[in-house]
Amino acid sequence: MGSTYLGRSGLKVSDFAFGTMTFGREADEATSHRMLDLYVERGGNLIDTADVYGNGTADEVFSRWLAGRQRDDLVIASKVRFPTGDGMNDVGLSRKHVLASVDASLRRLGTDHLDLFQIHCWDRGTPIEETLTTLDRLVRDGKVRYLGSSNLRGWQLQKLIDTSRQLGLEAFVSHQPQYNLLARETEWEILEVCAAEGVGVIPWAPLRGGWLSGRYRREMGGAPDGSRVKTAEQEGWAETWARYDNDHTWGIVDELDRVAAIHGTTPAVVAIRWVKQRPVVTAPILGASRFEQLEANLEAIDVELTDDDMDALDRASHVEGSYPYDSFIDDAQAGR
Repeated sequence: MGSTYLGRSGLKVSDFAFGTMTFGREADEATSHRMLDLYVERGGNLIDTADVYGNGTADEVFSRWLAGRQRDDLVIASKVRFPTGDGMNDVGLSRKHVLASVDASLRRLGTDHLDLFQIHCWDRGTPIEETLTTLDRLVRDGKVRYLGSSNLRGWQLQKLIDTSRQLGLEAFVSHQPQYNLLARETEWEILEVCAAEGVGVIPWAPLRGGWLSGRYRREMGGAPDGSRVKTAEQEGWAETWARYDNDHTWGIVDELDRVAAIHGTTPAVVAIRWVKQRPVVTAPILGASRFEQLEANLEAIDVELTDDDMDALDRASHVEGSYPYDSFIDDAQAGR
């Protein structure tokens, strides 16, 4: 696969990232290691993890694969924000929790630095200056090379960028939002901020928990046992059958089927490729619980959607926003 720079930084990353969230959970250690081998063989270098993935288990599974390999060939990204223990300070973006999280991640991963360190979500309880000065210190101390964010609203991302600039602190080079054909709202402000500020975009859930993989069909009437959507219903995750069983979803699935047939590939590959070819996007995160799943989805490396394909998928997935994200405001801003 190809590579590109991450935002306005000099850090080069592969066109697709690989996420570790399934490691030690849906994917056992042997399968996780096979998938890592395949991803690297296909030219990938950006590994995405977080301190809360399996409460650290994902890091430990990854570290045992990493041992004995050339560490600097990889770009290892992690995150901090969510609870990592039962203590009252084992959560959030305070100086105490951020520093403790970095040290714990480095121990689990068996490395002396993280290439990319991202705040996993906003923290209303911690002053933004406290978080940003702590992150800046981590870069200066050499424990972290670059900074990024995830799961923010547009104003939150802009505030982080502006405050860092005002205080002369290390800039954020990337943002990791949910972005897929069923989450077009990400375009309304978040991607506009990223484009304006030169922030690279590393989208998660390009298949929206399997809804865009071609596995689910109208006639099913419900999620099959053992599927990601069935697990979502049992665990209280967002991608439930009740939420997505509607004409909008099935219209997108129909269009994915049509475009996939033209290219002789799968709906999953088309859905992933649509994300990759969107403006501002740097590297969609591929996640898998089975080796065969990753092997199939990596075909997105070799598929190129046409402008007509992209336009058709755009129309099928379009969501009309309410004020001030409606067409009236768009037309006014364009001078129409």
